[in-house]
Amino acid sequence: MPFIRKIVVTGGPCAGKTTGLSWIQNTFSQRGWKVLFVPETATELITGGVAPWTTGTNLDYQIGQMRLQVTKEEIFRAAADTMPDDRILIVCDRGALDNKAYMNSEEFATVLDTLRLDEVELRDSYDAVFHLETAAKGAEEAYTFANNAARYETPAQARALDNRIISAWTGHPHLRVIGNDTNFEAKLQRLLSEISSALGEPETYEIERKFLIRYPDVEWLEAQANCHRVEIIQTYLQSEDGQDRRVRQRGENGTFLYYETIKRKLPDGQAIEISRRITDREYLNLLLSADTGKRQLRKTRFCMTYNKQSLKIDLYPFWKKQAMVQLHMRGADVPVDFPPQLRLIREVTGVKAYKNSSMAVVIPEE
Repeated sequence: MPFIRKIVVTGGPCAGKTTGLSWIQNTFSQRGWKVLFVPETATELITGGVAPWTTGTNLDYQIGQMRLQVTKEEIFRAAADTMPDDRILIVCDRGALDNKAYMNSEEFATVLDTLRLDEVELRDSYDAVFHLETAAKGAEEAYTFANNAARYETPAQARALDNRIISAWTGHPHLRVIGNDTNFEAKLQRLLSEISSALGEPETYEIERKFLIRYPDVEWLEAQANCHRVEIIQTYLQSEDGQDRRVRQRGENGTFLYYETIKRKLPDGQAIEISRRITDREYLNLLLSADTGKRQLRKTRFCMTYNKQSLKIDLYPFWKKQAMVQLHMRGADVPVDFPPQLRLIREVTGVKAYKNSSMAVVIPEE
């Protein structure tokens, strides 16, 4: 069976997706990946005459679009399973959760119910999600209608839509927001670098930074559109020197997915982390290899996007006065920006006592 990964490249209007997809094709084909593209469903439908303003209601349109989106991805995955290639990358030009940004909560709930879909399973069926920020945020001179016949948003509408799309995907374990704080070529180079990291390409790495904060206002977190709550149970497995191996149950509202992660340590806080989704049966089998010297870690995680950063705010049941914020960054010199509501205690990057693997043995307290 081939090694298959499925990712989403999304973003606001006029974000650079079309050019980015071309770069992905060229770069990863040269690296030995078979690259498959699932075309953008909304553009296919709208240019073909099926749109929210031509169907009976927006809900009628959204049910059809979601059904087609899911079906297309199933077909691509089934086709990939038959291919002789060793490594296959399925790239979705927008994914199922993009549709949520074009509906109110009642419409979205109806779509899920009608098609018998689960939001958590839909969102986390992708191995990684990469959001390219609309040019209407910081690169307004590049905002144009010329390269997409289905585009109709004004710059102000594009910015609002960009925020809604980020909110729809917030909660995914590997969401990266790529902004316009560089020129366009550097923006796309960062996209390629982030994808490489998600695929575990050996020449790429991320730096994980950790910060202790005062115990946050949970009601405030839950009220933020760009913040999503998930429950995690993490179990460490027996592993070789120089790497952490763990399995994780992750989900919410009774729906849980399972992952195996191998994290190889490099000097100076760098790491290569490779995760794969596993079945519940595989999860139970791997639990038999649990490291008996470490306890299971349970935590409530709030996934928040803030100023193009993906913050992971972890609340542990054994902490009442503090919490942890984690960020995965592409370099040690990248500035960190927290919402003022998160009150920083101190950075604990590289402090052994605050690594999850250490906390599974001894719980540090301030």
